[in-house]
Amino acid sequence: MRPEILYPLFKPLTALPGVGPRNAKLIEHVTGGPHVVNLLWHLPTGLIDRSFQPLVHAAPAGQIATLLVTVDKHIPAPNRRLPYRVLCSDNTGTAELVFFHARPDWLKKMLPIGVQRVVSGKIEHYRSVVQITHPDHIALPEERGSLIGIEPIHGLTQGLSPKTLRRTIAAALTELPDLPQWLDEAHLEREGWAPWKESVLAAHQPVKEGDLDPLTSARQRLAYDELLASQLAMALARLHIRRQGGIITKSNGDLRARALKTLPYTLTESQKTSLKEILDDMSAQLRMLRLLQGDVGSGKTVVAAIAMLESISAGRQAALMAPTEILARQHLAALAPVFEAAGARIELLTGRLKGEPRRRLLDGLAAGDVDALVGTHALIQNDVMFADLALAVVDEQHRFGVAQRLQLAEKGQGTDVLVMTATPIPRTLTLMAYGDLDISRLTEKPAGRHPIDTRTMPLERLDEVIAGIGRAIGSGERGDRQVFWVCPLVEESEALDLAAAEERFESLGRLFPGKVGMVHGQMRGHEKDAVMADFEAGRIRILVATTVIEVGVDIPTATVMVVEHAERFGLAQLHQLRGRIGRGSEISTCVLLYSSTASETARNRLKILRETEDGFKIAEEDLRLRGAGEILGTRQSGLPAFRVADISAHSDLMQIARDDAALILEKDPGLATARGKALRVLLYLFERDAAVTYARSG
Repeated sequence: MRPEILYPLFKPLTALPGVGPRNAKLIEHVTGGPHVVNLLWHLPTGLIDRSFQPLVHAAPAGQIATLLVTVDKHIPAPNRRLPYRVLCSDNTGTAELVFFHARPDWLKKMLPIGVQRVVSGKIEHYRSVVQITHPDHIALPEERGSLIGIEPIHGLTQGLSPKTLRRTIAAALTELPDLPQWLDEAHLEREGWAPWKESVLAAHQPVKEGDLDPLTSARQRLAYDELLASQLAMALARLHIRRQGGIITKSNGDLRARALKTLPYTLTESQKTSLKEILDDMSAQLRMLRLLQGDVGSGKTVVAAIAMLESISAGRQAALMAPTEILARQHLAALAPVFEAAGARIELLTGRLKGEPRRRLLDGLAAGDVDALVGTHALIQNDVMFADLALAVVDEQHRFGVAQRLQLAEKGQGTDVLVMTATPIPRTLTLMAYGDLDISRLTEKPAGRHPIDTRTMPLERLDEVIAGIGRAIGSGERGDRQVFWVCPLVEESEALDLAAAEERFESLGRLFPGKVGMVHGQMRGHEKDAVMADFEAGRIRILVATTVIEVGVDIPTATVMVVEHAERFGLAQLHQLRGRIGRGSEISTCVLLYSSTASETARNRLKILRETEDGFKIAEEDLRLRGAGEILGTRQSGLPAFRVADISAHSDLMQIARDDAALILEKDPGLATARGKALRVLLYLFERDAAVTYARSG
């Protein structure tokens, strides 16, 4: 149960004065949550100084100014396209207030003729007339004192006015309770940080540009609170799993040896090292909680397959959960030959398997006749029961979350957990997203892989690219090249992503009839599979796609990748997309098309992809250039975004928070001391409720 002291912060937004259902929806969109507490994390991003108060004739264009004027005349708009104008003056000149799509009755009420008003906004000069279009403020003369000064700027969304948001945040700040001190007193004193409530107020009331810096005392304090909540929650989840104890999984290695013999290559050094770390964990009494992090094409699936065979060799079972059906089927295709060579039975379970075939599969699984199960989140449904699940492998973990990882682990007794990701993540972000796991890294690519020829080109050369693709796909059978064509990412909407893809599909289809297919996230599973099967078989030469193909699709015959509006994608995401080609023996080409309006920074980012294929280097560079907020956006990598902490600015705090969390749980694993109880409040404050139950269950 959430502690009573936090009740005011978890009231709905509509409980604040002046916030109706419509505004609440807009505020929720911009702050990321429906409660008062979400407003606390929506910190100012800039400042407006309204202290400049010139006379009308001296008001300079381009500056924010606050004028004291008398309302002289209303000039209604002759038609809807033209603005409504209000003429005002002081004894030095006339100013014009301009309103588009105006409500005349409201304007007459706010600006009655013959009275004085204070107006504040950006000054423009139009035909030598001083103008303010849509003043930010219209106030009574006696309110001038409260209007003049520093005003914070916040991120907004369409339909939400700055004034409404500021008023709502001010109301939220009046709800701040005095929360208990969860930070170590010595640490607090050393950093010179104020108590929590004072820090929140200071962060929301900047008086100079420097107060917006993430390294100010108030913002550092709040960032540390958030990082500590994150690290403590992960440490509690880890402790919860560890406490349940593991079961030693060790065999004579015969299935492993059999499988390794069938591979057409030898394992790389980092594959051997990672496999040893995994097998050592599995043969220990403690439960394994390990992340296998490897760049695109570094051979994670083979390492996972051999670990799964170790479980089966020991007389137990294994499962592999993937985020999409396409990826689950790809894994099955990759694992099946290895399992067949070892004489083990592997099956697929997705949401599409229904009725009698599903019941037969689940019966076989519960009886222990199925050695390994590959599938989507269908694996964690209640009726899926294993005879003895030893190893749970979770691929592209960030698409699931800690809770679902634990749900799969709970299908067995003392189940070992291996998490895999092909998303290269800088070390700081690895701590953030996977702080509860031990880490193995694959740093080499399998032998025989050619470097990918990466080129950046302006969209104006699209016709050249299409002509080149025409030559590449040729007219022959399967031996000719195949092409991935990825359509632009439109941040605002998946519907717009889809519209862009459909338009490109139709235009390429007219040029290359019968040779073009399309996949996107809104297609049904069986429709996607049918298109992918046609592409794999070479019946389709060009596959137009949204970023649904980003992870896991393995078509060795595809040697060309075209990405439209590449400047809209994150570097790590472009690297993932590029990794869909270069998987066979042919040399592959990746063409990144950018708009002529792309910024210099965007073009420099694309240049990095031309220069290196090292995913970890690319991820570090992406972090440096764009900051964690961008990298951690859901469309970029799926990792959880922080609200106050800025990973590029607060990376040193992340390590301190990790160490602090470890020390806390060493001394007080049940969070039962006075500080422990305060830390429970912190976890609830940052909505890490599940972590508190882990502390209790201890």
